[in-house]
Amino acid sequence: MADFHYQCNLRDIEFNLFEYLKIQETTLGRGEFSSMDEDTARETLRGLQSLCESELAESFVSADREGIGFDGKGNVTLPEGLKKSMAAFYDNDWDRLPVPERLGGFGGPPTLCWAACEMVSGANPSIAFYGFGTFIALVIDALATTEQKMLYVENIIERHWGGSMVLTESDAGSDVGAGRASAKQIEGDLYEIEGVKTFITNGDFDAAENIVHLVLARPEGAEAGTKGLSMFIVPKFWVNDDGSLGERNGAVVTGVEHKMGLNASATCELTLGAHGTCRGLLVGGVHDGIRQMFMVIEQARMSIGVKSAAVLSAAYFNALGYAKERVQGPDLARAREKDAPRVRIIGHPDVRRQLMSLKCHAEGMRALALYAARLQDEIALLKASGQEDEAARLGQRNDLLLPLIKGYSSEKAYELLSVALQVFGGSGYVKDYPMEQYIRDQKIDSLYEGTTHIQALDLLFRKIARDGGATLLALAEEIAASAAEREGEDPLAEARSALRAAVEDLKAIFGALMGKLQQSLYHGGLQANRVLFALSELAIAWLLVEHAALAVEKGRDAKGDEKAYYEGKIASARFFCREVLPNLGASRKVIEAGALDLMELDEAAF
Repeated sequence: MADFHYQCNLRDIEFNLFEYLKIQETTLGRGEFSSMDEDTARETLRGLQSLCESELAESFVSADREGIGFDGKGNVTLPEGLKKSMAAFYDNDWDRLPVPERLGGFGGPPTLCWAACEMVSGANPSIAFYGFGTFIALVIDALATTEQKMLYVENIIERHWGGSMVLTESDAGSDVGAGRASAKQIEGDLYEIEGVKTFITNGDFDAAENIVHLVLARPEGAEAGTKGLSMFIVPKFWVNDDGSLGERNGAVVTGVEHKMGLNASATCELTLGAHGTCRGLLVGGVHDGIRQMFMVIEQARMSIGVKSAAVLSAAYFNALGYAKERVQGPDLARAREKDAPRVRIIGHPDVRRQLMSLKCHAEGMRALALYAARLQDEIALLKASGQEDEAARLGQRNDLLLPLIKGYSSEKAYELLSVALQVFGGSGYVKDYPMEQYIRDQKIDSLYEGTTHIQALDLLFRKIARDGGATLLALAEEIAASAAEREGEDPLAEARSALRAAVEDLKAIFGALMGKLQQSLYHGGLQANRVLFALSELAIAWLLVEHAALAVEKGRDAKGDEKAYYEGKIASARFFCREVLPNLGASRKVIEAGALDLMELDEAAF
């Protein structure tokens, strides 16, 4: 076992990036990524692996036990161990990986950056959250006026300022358009803002000299709902015209949440305007808040999906290590022999089933996220070369995948963390091992940045409906073509057959649901989660089979650990297609038989 809780699956990350996606051919050395080659990318991953498995992972447990401090006067303090880990991250310039070279960064493509995000999130998710300021700088660089960029972009990057997204209000919850925070124009793009926001990650912390909030508020006279919202740059300390820090702004933390997990991550109530004037700058000088904020929301949603996959992968490695060491009970085949020797629990059938379930899902979630990241690579390159139409087409597929990455990964990872704990038996329930903290820290992933059902409704009524299902159909056809029967002996024949059947089940699911939606939208509400899971598991199965086909080819001449790795890839695909993919058939039957009696039931009967 490692010195600390985290072990990175660098081998599988490299397989995704360089063997399957081949970013050294499709991305690296092209356009804005022209200065990065394969050797540099691999060296980057190895360097970050070393940091994550040591200095970042070191404070994972201690920071959880110590938690944050709050003085009741707007100031949040972080555990010293966590600040030490954060300093190691910034001192080695890892925050600059996604920053373009023109802004002083390394210009890493999305594929490399999301792989890095997995590592940091797996080692210590609080650090990943506190590093959000870098992305806030990129949002401002993309959307703000020239003057706003001059004040904030370089300052955030060079001085490691923090950042947060400020949407939620207690009365509104996920209904963002019902928010009451208001904005009054003073002059030009300068506004005064009033309101109370809740559940604000990074609302305050003492490891940065300034924190830049992106706040949604409704200007005076604006229409109701989400369309009337505008987005504002609201710093903790006002930034003077020369870039220096001015007086404390009236965006003040008035409370912190006491959570079941992520105890080192500050989740705050942020009060605007009640403790001094709260000033903000209208982003870009335009009233287009919800569209602007979706740039932040979609980044956050994917990061949560990646975080869930990361913690599941970490849990798998911990469970695997324990199963290889823990000796308990005889081999089941010799259970009736009184003198049968005790064996390591990895020899027990149910433990092997549990481990393979963890392995194939962790690999599948990673594959799904990095496949989407590869689309993001290409979208960036296409936009830079003026090929907007093709970029838009790939953008629709990327948009289709985001609810899967966030919704499915966060929901399924929580379920499977219980399986990982089960491998440990009673030992998993105590704090000697990280399982209980994994479960506490990860549960929030299915709740914030839009609950699982919000992701499912987004998938069904926006991502699929907006082009009449064309993007979905194109993906299904690509999966079906990939699953077509091969001539001659095919070690993946059973998996391909299951994949073909699942494609037909998916088509039948949507055929049945489209008919039912004509009767009532309630059918969509009742079945959307099931649709999200069905499409997610089909996409993951497809990628696992694609990976396995490549592993069959590469494994012919491989030896030792490499041969074992490729055999594991093949086993993951077979197991997933045999054990998980039949879920689509069951979902098809449920959806085809769906009824509305639950919605007609008197609430007194509940």
